[in-house]
Amino acid sequence: MKKMQIFEPAMCCSTGVCGVGVDPELIRISTVLNTLSKKGIEVERFNLSNAPQEFIKNTVVNKLINEKGIDVLPAIILDGEVVVTGRYPTNEEIAKYFEISVKEFGTQPKVLKATIKKSGGCSCDSGGDCC
Repeated sequence: MKKMQIFEPAMCCSTGVCGVGVDPELIRISTVLNTLSKKGIEVERFNLSNAPQEFIKNTVVNKLINEKGIDVLPAIILDGEVVVTGRYPTNEEIAKYFEISVKEFGTQPKVLKATIKKSGGCSCDSGGDCC
């Protein structure tokens, strides 16, 4: 079984899916990881604010951050090698990594995308309609 690890920048909680103004990309990746988990595929996810020791312990990530800074996060490690930096992998990329169909992930609800786009982000300060 392939081993994937996601090293993320500091966020308010372990997934970043909390509070107002949630990034739709964090919702997508959390949904994809949940789908993988249901299929018995576990992906380790480390947040810089919650698990800084993992960033030190992993020599690949440690070297990457020392050379390029924290702007390379999120960094995706597959079987010990960096496969993506500065963004989350697409559903298609993840499906390819684990040799599964991209259809397994379904689609993100269009209502969510429209609501976030319409309000410019879910923020009470901006008068967003999701508060």
